[in-house]
Amino acid sequence: MDFLVLFLFYLALLLIGGVVICICSKTHRLKGLVRRGAQIFSYIIPECLQRAMRRFLHYLFHSRNYTFVILHLVLQGMVYGEYTWEIFGYCQELEFSLYYLLLPYLLLIVNLFFFTVTCITNPAIITKANELLFLQVYEFDEVMFPKNMKCSTCDLRKPARSKHCGVCNWCVHRFDHHCVWVNNCIGAWNIRYFLIYLLTLTASAVTMAIVCTTFLVHLVLVSDLYEEAYIDDLGHFQAMDTVFLVEYLFLSFPRIVFMLGFVMVLSFLLCGYLCFALYLAATNQTTNEWYRGNWTRCQHCPLVARVPSAMPQAYQNIHSHGLWSNLREIFLPAFLHYERKKKEW
Repeated sequence: MDFLVLFLFYLALLLIGGVVICICSKTHRLKGLVRRGAQIFSYIIPECLQRAMRRFLHYLFHSRNYTFVILHLVLQGMVYGEYTWEIFGYCQELEFSLYYLLLPYLLLIVNLFFFTVTCITNPAIITKANELLFLQVYEFDEVMFPKNMKCSTCDLRKPARSKHCGVCNWCVHRFDHHCVWVNNCIGAWNIRYFLIYLLTLTASAVTMAIVCTTFLVHLVLVSDLYEEAYIDDLGHFQAMDTVFLVEYLFLSFPRIVFMLGFVMVLSFLLCGYLCFALYLAATNQTTNEWYRGNWTRCQHCPLVARVPSAMPQAYQNIHSHGLWSNLREIFLPAFLHYERKKKEW
């Protein structure tokens, strides 16, 4: 049982650590800690190894590559392979509904389709040819997106809500973020595909967790394990309790229980991120605007500003026009309207 307790404790630490990092990432504290940590390691790790690590990290996170795409497919293949190899066969023996067992495969097909579309779709790259059209789509707020700004890298006028991606090295209209899992930027033209991809991926993980949990619970009920007794370390008979039952299942079906733990943690993380993405969609914000907007509000807060009257106006979201209008803008990008007008001209 010690191993199981340590494993659950380890998963809890991962979740708590992830939440803490997400909260601290909006402050200078994390950057300071990282900087001090890097200074300490610079005295320990040889210079040649430091250079190799920097090159590797730059390749991994600051250049377009398929590392995370391959990792995504490998993890998905391992989970579905285990599901097919053990869960599907056991559940058929226990006479589970075939439609219920095939649902994860249906979600997988839909997910892989939108994953591929998100990877290969142009995110709305700004070029000389479409620069003027993009400039007409959104209003400039003169706080986060001032008029007549030029990209120092692309030498193009920056439409409102656009940003230059340092990984892909191009400017993207309605830039949300760069996603390493799809090796592409998320912008005006592929945000709809990304949301459906994220929704089906979350549904796949949740469905897999439900099927695995149902199988284990059904197995316990069918075999009457909860009515059994066991001998403890002192040689006494003890009634079956939940702790021992979980340990027994872990020892009997280690891969299934490990997979269940993995998809449960994954479901928790994906549900949280999906809720955040849906919140942004409902309020017509991008991840970039949400991050910069919160930071701008913090910088212009009268409690922290030394001279509040000298500070410019804090950022306000001027692009939200109601839930349905916001969703329509995502699934029917505004640029299509201007593209039709251009053809008429």
